[in-house]
Amino acid sequence: MEIPFYQKIRPDKLEDMVGQKHILSEGMIIEKLYRQKKITNMIMYGPPGTGKTTLANILMDNSGLKSYKLNATYSKTQDIRDITSQLEGFNKETTVIIFVDEIQNFNKKQQQLLLEHIEYGNVILVANTTENPYHHIYKSLLSRCTLVEFRNIDDIEIREGLSKCIEKQTDLKVTYTDSDLDLIVGASNGDFRKSLNILGLLFEFYSSAGALIINKENIKQVCMSKVIEYDRNSDSHYDLLSAFQKSIRGSDPNAAVHYLARLVHAQDLDSICRRLLVIASEDIGLAYPQAISIIKSCVDAAYMIGSPEARIPLAQATVLLAISPKSNSSYAALDSAMKDIIDRNINDIPRYLRDSTYSYMSDSENAETYKYPHSYENSYVEQQYLPDSIKNEVYYCPGNNKFEKNATDYINKIKSMK
Repeated sequence: MEIPFYQKIRPDKLEDMVGQKHILSEGMIIEKLYRQKKITNMIMYGPPGTGKTTLANILMDNSGLKSYKLNATYSKTQDIRDITSQLEGFNKETTVIIFVDEIQNFNKKQQQLLLEHIEYGNVILVANTTENPYHHIYKSLLSRCTLVEFRNIDDIEIREGLSKCIEKQTDLKVTYTDSDLDLIVGASNGDFRKSLNILGLLFEFYSSAGALIINKENIKQVCMSKVIEYDRNSDSHYDLLSAFQKSIRGSDPNAAVHYLARLVHAQDLDSICRRLLVIASEDIGLAYPQAISIIKSCVDAAYMIGSPEARIPLAQATVLLAISPKSNSSYAALDSAMKDIIDRNINDIPRYLRDSTYSYMSDSENAETYKYPHSYENSYVEQQYLPDSIKNEVYYCPGNNKFEKNATDYINKIKSMK
């Protein structure tokens, strides 16, 4: 089977790795482990194509210990037992490394099985994941491992890495410009492995007679279309939705449309529609009360139309929310009230506000104490509605917008008319 290009040129020394200076620089724990030929239990997490597996291989090879590799996507509990059963006759001084790729796919039982041998001391776990380890890894296992965060590699580092890879191809004369490399970098989304795959395809399909000319046209042919990294179950999903909502909340229609485009590209209609409806109430709220109705209409239209035209009403909804006045007063009022329910000892509902059909409430008792607002001028009468223990609490603070100002002025006016 043909070995992928990125594997052929995978670094085997720490100093040859691209990016991740925040963990690989001199004096950092990873660099110290490498220099001392040591290794410890660790879980490496971060986006794909950022060097997690490469670093794991370098550290494992450098340690001199025997290692076993598992992929949690398809490895079973028995695969773990097959390895650990070989260790039963070993003493504690005999240690092996078990490398687990995509460890988030192991269930709790499988992770606990690893934990038993980690605690005994004859297994060192080295694992990687593209997910947030705090959400997917068993806490007891997590507490025994060093967490190593990998970040997207910046464009400059990817470009430098590509240049080094090209220079290593001494049997091939490669012609390219900086702008050509920029195209490859732009298509990789911070994923160095993806950029190497593009470069590998260029070497495979566009080299002849010991020469390769890299240009805009063949790069476009190899890339076909730029694939936006997006997994509905991953952290990047929630990061993108968060950026989408925060851009609308911050009244930036340009950023909002940008993140909408990324969501549309990923064909995640459900998440877009749910988020737009939430934003209409959470961030626009009473500053523009009709917004929720308009957004619901846009959402319904998007579902009825379907892709690709669904993007049209979604764009309308997004821009409308971004340029609308903002208020979270109703949402904030509810959160404040809910906090009191949890934190405070609150009295019962005032007796005269209870359902008069209850057996312990006589009609005459209810009628004598409850004041029916519509029987009074402007449908208002002063009356205590909150329980006694919080009767002076203020949960709703009107937003600084035309609708809430007018409504507040009206309420204050009729309250003053006694």
